[in-house]
Formats: sequence, C-alpha cells, structure tokens
Amino acid sequence: MSPRRGDPWLLARRAAILVGAGVGVTGAAAAMGVGVIVGQAKAARRVIPQAEAPPPRGDGVYGPRLPGKPITMVVLGDSSAAGYGVRRPRETPGALLATGVSRRLRRPVRLHRFAVVGAMSVGLGRQVEAALEIRPDLAIILVGGNDVTHRVPTSTAVRHLVNAVRDLRAAGAEVVVGTCPDLGTIRPIKPPLRWLTRHWSRHLAAAQTVAVVEAGGWTVSLGDLLGPRFTAEPLRLFSWDHFHPSADGYAMAAAALLPTVLAALGAAEERRLVLAPGEGVRSLPQAAQEAARQPGTEVSGAQVAGRDRGPEGRWARLRRRSARFGHSRAEEAETSVDATVPLEGSVTCGHERD
Repeated sequence: MSPRRGDPWLLARRAAILVGAGVGVTGAAAAMGVGVIVGQAKAARRVIPQAEAPPPRGDGVYGPRLPGKPITMVVLGDSSAAGYGVRRPRETPGALLATGVSRRLRRPVRLHRFAVVGAMSVGLGRQVEAALEIRPDLAIILVGGNDVTHRVPTSTAVRHLVNAVRDLRAAGAEVVVGTCPDLGTIRPIKPPLRWLTRHWSRHLAAAQTVAVVEAGGWTVSLGDLLGPRFTAEPLRLFSWDHFHPSADGYAMAAAALLPTVLAALGAAEERRLVLAPGEGVRSLPQAAQEAARQPGTEVSGAQVAGRDRGPEGRWARLRRRSARFGHSRAEEAETSVDATVPLEGSVTCGHERD
C-alpha cells in the first residue's frame, strides 16, 4: 500500500524501511564499541575547523544577452549547496550549474541561492518559503551531510526533504536533489567511525532517492563521487579545511548534476539518450540501492505498460552518467559547466572575471 498523498511522515518512514533502516548500523556500532566511536567523533570535531566567512554569492543573471525569458533557478540546502570552501562566486555549485544551463539551452538563467552553511534537512522549510516568493522554475537541493554528522533519524531527515520537494513541485518547479555524499571519504574521520559514516551516508542517500522520486523529483547520487578521486587527490579536490570540496571538487559535482538538470528542464537531447547496458527501469527501492553505490546515477519516475507502480512499488528509471568523472577540470568546464559566462548582478551590469 502506498503512502497517502500529502503525508510526508508515512512516505519518509516507508523510504527508511525500504532501504533497511538502522539495523546494520546499530549492530556495527555495538560490535566496534560505543566508547571508541564517541571518542573518534569528538576527535573529528576538534580536527575539522568551524565555518569562518560565508561562501561567496553567485546570485545574478547568467547569459544576460541571450534571448528568451530567464529560467529562475534556486539552490537550497547546506554548505555543499552554498559552495563553502571556494573563493570566487563563479566556483560555487549554483554558478556552475546556472552557467551550464544557460550555455546548453541558450537562455538566460537567474540564480538565487538560499542554501545555508550548517543547515540540516529540518531547515529546508524556511529556505523553501523564501524561494517560493520568486516563483522558481527549477530548484537544486543538496543536503544530508549534517544530518549524518548530527545523527538525525533518517525518517526525520527524509520527511523534511519530502515536504520541501512537494511544496516546490506544487508551485510548478522542477526539483533535482543531489543525495547525501559519502562522508566516509573525509580524511579527519578515522576507522571505525569512517566505516559507520559511510554506511549512514549511503543509507540516507537511498532513502532520499525513494522519497524524492515518490514526491515527483529527480535525484543524482553524489555518494562515492567524493570517493576514489578525492582519496587519490585530496590536495586538489578538498578545500583548505579537508572537509568541504575545493573548486575542482565542486566542478565534479556540478558535472554530475548538469545532465539531470537539463533533462528535468525538458532538454530534448538529454531525454533522448540511449540507455546503456545495466541501465533502465527498476522498482524504486532497487534503483535507490544501486544509485547509492554508483556515483552520478540519475533516478527519476517511470511507467511500465502505462502504470506508475508494479508489484514492488513505484517504477523508476536508472541512468548512470559517470563517464565524465575521469575528465580533468578543464575538460569538464569545456564540456559541461564552463564558468566563463559573465553574470549580471542586481547592482552592476556584469560580474568581474577572476
């Protein structure tokens, strides 16, 4: 039986149950020793510095000389959505995505960032209220890392995310959610806490996928995107605090998100992509589990024989978009999110190119 429409608590609980909420985590914590885990958590908090200055803002119009009505894009979520760790507005995820959309669709994009450093899913409601005042066409949400570090129950975090997605969809906005990244890649977090945070991160990401697609949104798994490459090149892909991505790290995330953003906006070339072997339609729980393990995987709603649901629940289309992850920053910028288009702010006619 599917959850009643308008009941985010039931949907959040169902999402948590479908991805195996909590049992494995509790057993692992008991086996490793609660004292060890608590001690490592305290040590990690001492090593990871507190946020200092807020990240630069990239609000403004991208591609202002292009024809057509501007696409209004809002960015919601936590420090990863705000772009904490970079120095220039053009390096933030919102600016990278706005530039990519403007260049690919040949239309101006008006960007507003409402993401807040340190935000958890519970804080999305206030951000959505502010975003709805400008009637967005597209909302990008990146959230979940702080829910993991603060051990917010999965069902609670997902319920607030569902509320945000449903409110935005009811207002006519397309919604793309970058699911919780794998915090097990963060260097200051040592084993066995690292193993637990990886489990918690993937569990939340899978639950987010189930709930967001049920609510009418699109998801992209960022999970291990912050994995092997970040482990191999920590000095390049992590920022100065060794916790948040650097400009190159955010460029990788934006490159993973951009194709799904374009598809959500109706870009014909993105919707016509031929599915590769291993891609295709799954039950939503199965698609969510696969996406949590495979970075760059897009999950969206689908139909089979004209029906949204099958024996195992809602149908979902799974599409992997990880081919670009091996590119350098320069190649990614050229092929997807080239950050050289000037933006037009509310005060000046253009933004300086750094």
